[in-house]
Amino acid sequence: MTTCANPWSVSPPAPWPETSTARDILRLLVIAVLLCCVIVQAEAQQPDTNLGDVAVTTSATCFGFSDIEHPRALAICDALALEENVRARELGEAWVRAEPDSPAAQFAYSEVLYTAEGNLARALFHLNRAESLTGYASITEAIDSGDIQWHYLTLSQLSNVHQLMGDQLRALEYLDKINEIYGQDIESFRGWPLLKLKRYDAARASAMAVLDNSENERERARAWNTLCAVELASLAPVDSMAVCNRAISEDGNLAAESSAGDTVYLTNASEVALSLLQMQAAEDYLDRATRTLNPDSVADPWIYKLYLTMSQGRLDEARVALDRMLIWRERQKPIVGVMNRAEHHLVSAAFMLVAGYAGDARLLAATALDQPDRNGSYSADDFQKNAMAALLHAIASRMEYQMQLEQNAGDGLGAAIATRIRAAGLWFDAWRSERYAASLFTRRDILLNRLRPYAPLDVHIPEWVEPDLVRMIGAGVVRQALEDARAAGAFDLNIGYYHAWLSEAAAVDGAEDEVIAQAGLALAELPAEEVLLRARVRARLGDALWRLGRHEPALENFASALGGDPGITRRLGMALPVSLRIAGGGLSRELADVLRASPRFREHDNGLLLEVGDDGAVCLRTRSGENLSCYHAPAGTAGEASRAFHTWAFGPGFDISMAQRSILRGSSVILANGARRMENRPDLLSND
Repeated sequence: MTTCANPWSVSPPAPWPETSTARDILRLLVIAVLLCCVIVQAEAQQPDTNLGDVAVTTSATCFGFSDIEHPRALAICDALALEENVRARELGEAWVRAEPDSPAAQFAYSEVLYTAEGNLARALFHLNRAESLTGYASITEAIDSGDIQWHYLTLSQLSNVHQLMGDQLRALEYLDKINEIYGQDIESFRGWPLLKLKRYDAARASAMAVLDNSENERERARAWNTLCAVELASLAPVDSMAVCNRAISEDGNLAAESSAGDTVYLTNASEVALSLLQMQAAEDYLDRATRTLNPDSVADPWIYKLYLTMSQGRLDEARVALDRMLIWRERQKPIVGVMNRAEHHLVSAAFMLVAGYAGDARLLAATALDQPDRNGSYSADDFQKNAMAALLHAIASRMEYQMQLEQNAGDGLGAAIATRIRAAGLWFDAWRSERYAASLFTRRDILLNRLRPYAPLDVHIPEWVEPDLVRMIGAGVVRQALEDARAAGAFDLNIGYYHAWLSEAAAVDGAEDEVIAQAGLALAELPAEEVLLRARVRARLGDALWRLGRHEPALENFASALGGDPGITRRLGMALPVSLRIAGGGLSRELADVLRASPRFREHDNGLLLEVGDDGAVCLRTRSGENLSCYHAPAGTAGEASRAFHTWAFGPGFDISMAQRSILRGSSVILANGARRMENRPDLLSND
């Protein structure tokens, strides 16, 4: 978790999502202006009208207005309200074909593309067309045209769409245009685009202006959220949670009125708590956010819950979080799904790495990299998302390379050559992704922020994944960046992360003594919750100790590393020193030969005990006989038994079905049925 979200469009700290869209609030404001204009005009025409004689009626709104009477517009609004999206699109297309020069038709069709399909590019095309058909320079001109609603709606939606598509300067231009023409106070909407442009002082000034001049709770909540994000822009930790809690407090008042708050403020607060290394507080905020399914919010709290439980080695809970995340994703509105789909793919890829499904991790990371960038409502930018995707793709490719060698260990010469050829393709893919990731991460601002533990305002890269950057961009570059980050206060809360990075740099350089020194300091300081990161440090420490001939402590660290993260040696490409013990002949000896050929093991008299039974059972034990992993393969060949043992020993101990892995890649048929079942059991969507 590393990203904050903007609370007025669509979560870390997966960027910083937001609650209601700009147009929703701005529409309410313009309605007030329009009513004033109508009243003034009515008084001018009928000065003797007694307001007490006027019957006040209410009606449903269409595109935020209650006075839209065009039958085509009303039909589209009805279809959208009933979620008849295909019908809404048909109506919109028919209207545009019939009246291509109608700004109402162009806007209405753009709204279908935006709301029902999340197709921002096509929506922008029709919004631009609607703007070209209006182009009024004053409110008087807009009123006289009879298209004032469509003009105003077009401007507000253009600001929103440009913001979501990452063009923050254009988003600000349209906000200014609304202010110039309609005299609306749009200050509360300026903070987020300014934040995305990294104009932190201007964003802070804008938020303070809102707090000084507005009593509107939604505007104040957005302002506090902006200030919360601005505070995190420094590498040094924030002083407290006070500012971020004010955003939650203001939103809580709105939630009490509407019976539904926005998950954005809670997930943002969780990101801040995590950046302060307050692990339990971060999880408490997430648990609160999961209690209400919110399809309108870009902040899916289960994404962050999955990251958190993974990092802490709570893999069974992580698997549950994955299931709930998929259900939440299925219930999202299309426009929300467009904005956080890359986040879903990235966290799923990270989980597939831990679960031992390297091929799925590669596919998910590549999919995230190929996604159109629609994360304008997150504090992280497109550049960071691509860097994260490339990093995960490189790790997954190397991991699958290792798994190919494991699966074909002991094959004959011909099969071994074919395996090496296939594996070489994976190695080349890994190299290409590493080069791409390195080119992105060598930007100084990104690298420095990346080194800070749970870097807020940035795309989330798990702390146990980040050290792979050392091999990709060079130990010397990382060491210099570490010193700069430390001087800026990035490690003020816990120096253990600094030493963990240095232990990785020493391992890449082959400096065993430095690995031992830095790993010892890291393990003494790192939070106990950092199970996967500590496992990585212990694996590096065990390897360094073994190379120096210190076998007993080396084996202790290897055993501890496997206990925290069974797949760590596979992801690092390490071979565990083992002493083979063979009981019987026949299958057991064939299986022992296959295991000898595995890249996961190297024989040594003083290694861990790798016992092969006559019935196909394989056990990895400590020298004292403590089980690290035991597996009894069903009847089959030695190769099949070896592959089954590798899957069990270097995985989390559970399988993920092909159906669920297909869902992660985007298939929704099975998930839709699961979502309907979950809707009948709302208690299953909560941690309570």
